[in-house]
Amino acid sequence: MPREVSQSVEVLPGDVRDPHLIREAMRGVDRVYHLAALIGIPYSYLAPDSYVDTNVRGTLNVLQAAREADVERVLVTSTSEVYGTARTVPITEDHPRQGQSPYSASKIGADHLALSFHLSFGLPVSVVRPFNTYGPRQSARAVIPTIITQLLGGASEIRLGSLHPTRDLVFVHDTAQAFLAIDGSPATIGEEVNVATQQEIAIGDLATKLMDLTGVQAGIVSSEERIRPENSEVERLLGSAAKLQELTGWTPAHDLDQGLARTVEWFSDAAVRKGYKSHLYNV
Repeated sequence: MPREVSQSVEVLPGDVRDPHLIREAMRGVDRVYHLAALIGIPYSYLAPDSYVDTNVRGTLNVLQAAREADVERVLVTSTSEVYGTARTVPITEDHPRQGQSPYSASKIGADHLALSFHLSFGLPVSVVRPFNTYGPRQSARAVIPTIITQLLGGASEIRLGSLHPTRDLVFVHDTAQAFLAIDGSPATIGEEVNVATQQEIAIGDLATKLMDLTGVQAGIVSSEERIRPENSEVERLLGSAAKLQELTGWTPAHDLDQGLARTVEWFSDAAVRKGYKSHLYNV
């Protein structure tokens, strides 16, 4: 398959489920950041097989290829969803795993596969576990783009799912810096590491804050189609970043107001919003 080059990034189109392509992609590579995944939680209720194929078997392909290529570091991207609703806060890496959706169950499996390759074969793996990353260019499947695009699209009412769950929101710049910090620290090899701000906000309060930042007021409707099954909703996510800070010195450079302001600024460009269909529910 021909390779394409975009500025300094070499692009190899393909599918993480194809082990031959993954081996090809790793030729001459010394570091692997594995971010490929199916991530939409609602879609995982409809197509759980696809989530196992992509998130579990796809991760296995990455780990096998990395082992064969003898790469120096592998960073496997996890998710705070593996914890489910917080039993204790802040959530540390020792918190029980709770697969409250097929998506989160597939990520739990992928994480344990990655750690097994470290324990079994000495593969230099780190499991990076961001809480809810947000920022410019984010997919409309995520709640912050959903709110902003509806507000800036002139909706008199914005349609959301449950309003009471809380999330720990990490600005994308800080998540990226955390990956680099983890990559640069030998102490993180074989470890699971949270990336969190150690602050939380309810979805309803987040919507109100974004109305203030955009200068647009609207009603809020909790739409039945956007609400997760009762036992599947993760009610509270508030992460601890103590381990990441101890091992790397990382701290977030943006608080929530700063990160949201930068995100709103990006979405304020009408040309940017042309790619978003704010009237549709993205699963």
